[in-house]
Amino acid sequence: MNIVFLDAYTLNPLNDLDLSILNTLGNITSYDRTSPDQIIERAKDAEIILTNKCPLNEQTISQLPNLKYIGVVATGYNIIDIEAAKAREITVANVRGYSSASVAQLVFSLILGFTNRVAEHAQNIENTWTSCPDFCFYHSPLVELEGKTLGIIGLGDIGKKVANIGLGFGMKVLANKRDLTSGRMTDVELCSQEQIFQESDFITLHCPLTPDNQQFINKERLSLMKSSAILINTSRGGLIHEQDLADALNTGVIAGAGLDVLSVEPPTKTNPLLTAKNTIITPHIAWAGVNARKELLKGVVENIVAFQQGKTPKGII
Repeated sequence: MNIVFLDAYTLNPLNDLDLSILNTLGNITSYDRTSPDQIIERAKDAEIILTNKCPLNEQTISQLPNLKYIGVVATGYNIIDIEAAKAREITVANVRGYSSASVAQLVFSLILGFTNRVAEHAQNIENTWTSCPDFCFYHSPLVELEGKTLGIIGLGDIGKKVANIGLGFGMKVLANKRDLTSGRMTDVELCSQEQIFQESDFITLHCPLTPDNQQFINKERLSLMKSSAILINTSRGGLIHEQDLADALNTGVIAGAGLDVLSVEPPTKTNPLLTAKNTIITPHIAWAGVNARKELLKGVVENIVAFQQGKTPKGII
């Protein structure tokens, strides 16, 4: 089968993965990046398309008559017009659960960035510590996580990983999910979003972006949070009303935000969060641990093999 990988670079920017396994699946053509206006020309003969973030809307799909399968090289599939694909009997599959450990690890990297300030204290040690009159110095409060309250919105695979780490730190863990009657975890209290916003010292988002929750982190919800609270988002930038969050940070409504995702990526220079106070921003790297990317590649291959064998891919949408 003719396979076109539209944006392979983000999966393997360090060349630490062996993508040659894709050659065993068919005639593979791989591009580092593909702009929206290049998709139709590059994929005109494709029976299988692999895409991480290249969008495939109804207009594009309708001009790809040979297309039989779309492999999303990620978990989120909001870049695909699912209804348009189904109308043309095109199978769409993603890969789930590959990055749970990697994302959970970055969540706590961001949290610890606020509580221990490792980077700030390590800066310019040659000039700061060597000239210090005392055996140590610290220029901001160092906060222990034990006894603090962690609020998790979305208790899927990633949310559960985050919960277990929080419990390991001795934190009280609150969680909200769509169905509060099922999926309970030992020592994790399922509760309303309102309770999470009011009681948590740290709130971390682990829910998919849907029309119902777009920009649900807004002025109203931020006003419910403690002035000492920290917001973490490693899910989707569209969950946050970015101007409202920037205003909350700049006026001290909340104490800080750790963000791995923004509404537009890469962000425009006018994004208000780029200059907001007490903000740590990382460039959408939570998913990208080495083992996570290996698992992602493995899942992509397994889904294609299942499709070619007439079986149902694990990640079918």
